[in-house]
Amino acid sequence: MKGLIVRWFFLTVSILSASYLVGGIHVASFWSAILAAAVLGFLNAFFRPVLLILTLPLNLLTLGLFTFVINALLLMMVSGVIGGVSVDGFGSALLGSLIISVVSWLLTSFIGGRGTVQYIDLSHKGGNRWE
Repeated sequence: MKGLIVRWFFLTVSILSASYLVGGIHVASFWSAILAAAVLGFLNAFFRPVLLILTLPLNLLTLGLFTFVINALLLMMVSGVIGGVSVDGFGSALLGSLIISVVSWLLTSFIGGRGTVQYIDLSHKGGNRWE
């Protein structure tokens, strides 16, 4: 449960950073960003896998770059549902989805399933061996 809340917070931070960096994305308040992160998380959990399967040939043809188009469409859907979030056009949504994806990936790459920071503890065993 703690991991879900931490990832939700990181998604909120990535939405706020996208609104700060992209001029076409506007978020009214922090609470709008939290609600947008919840809706975007719901859409990513339930609709994104279906969309990825339906567009699999196109996604393979573009070497996975069409995934950003799907993320942009989901971001535009969020702006249609949440009143405090607005996306001006598809270009802004595409750039915003790229920023949201990168920031979320960077932040959640260090968080485990229980919401704790994970790291690898290596010790030198002599020569070129690390365990």
